[in-house]
Amino acid sequence: MADINYLWAPPAPLSLPVRGTSARFPVNRLFFVGRNYQAHAREMGTSVDKASMRPVYFTKFAAMLAESGTTAPYPPETQDYHHEMELIVALGEDGFRVSTQQAAGMIYGYACGLDMTRRDLQASAKAKGNPWDVAKNVEAGAVASEIV
Repeated sequence: MADINYLWAPPAPLSLPVRGTSARFPVNRLFFVGRNYQAHAREMGTSVDKASMRPVYFTKFAAMLAESGTTAPYPPETQDYHHEMELIVALGEDGFRVSTQQAAGMIYGYACGLDMTRRDLQASAKAKGNPWDVAKNVEAGAVASEIV
């Protein structure tokens, strides 16, 4: 591959440690599932009928990833910053419209995570029918443990 003349140095690739090795798991994309936990949905003022409703999917910029133990500043423009505990499924290969069996075979490992949200900004965006990006994409807003 030819040398690329960047205007400035690009950021280092994002990655997470893999337990018990010196290897690091490369991170390209962050996908989340919302309204998948009924008790939390009720707590947030939303009902969930899993028989008739599909989950809500959203993304965060991969640059928002932070390793567990990172100290992050309180984000601006919010008075209501919440965390939700998440199960992270780390996929070891790409796939598109794969079967359940194929998807299971794509899993490299798992981690624990925190989905950080500026709830007041999320509520305002929801009320206007706008995307939640402003509430979800905050520095260190996707915290992850090592991959196991």
